[in-house]
Amino acid sequence: MLFRFLSAASVVIGALVPFVAEAGGSCGYVSHYGIGDGYDGQRAADGSRFDAYGLTVASPSLPLGTRLRIVNPRNGRSVVARVTDRGPWYGDRMLDLSYGAFARVANPSRGVARLCYVRA
Repeated sequence: MLFRFLSAASVVIGALVPFVAEAGGSCGYVSHYGIGDGYDGQRAADGSRFDAYGLTVASPSLPLGTRLRIVNPRNGRSVVARVTDRGPWYGDRMLDLSYGAFARVANPSRGVARLCYVRA
């Protein structure tokens, strides 16, 4: 299911409002990286130092430097993160978020969440 991105506080009568995706967005499985995997402090594809607690994202195809608004349609939380790296390189995942960005929208202990994004 696709969703239009409204503010994270889009609550009507106690329920999150479903919405239709804007052009250029997508929904799919997203994972996180940076804690306990040796990537924290390493160089990202754009040359910056990766900060596991920063607000960054790895994408296999989006241009480096692209800002994305990532939304969890289940709880309405969102975060804006910048594409600084390449990946994910596993299965059906569309993005890898830094641990810090993932923790703002989903429970990191789950490892993977179904999230949506559009260019910010």
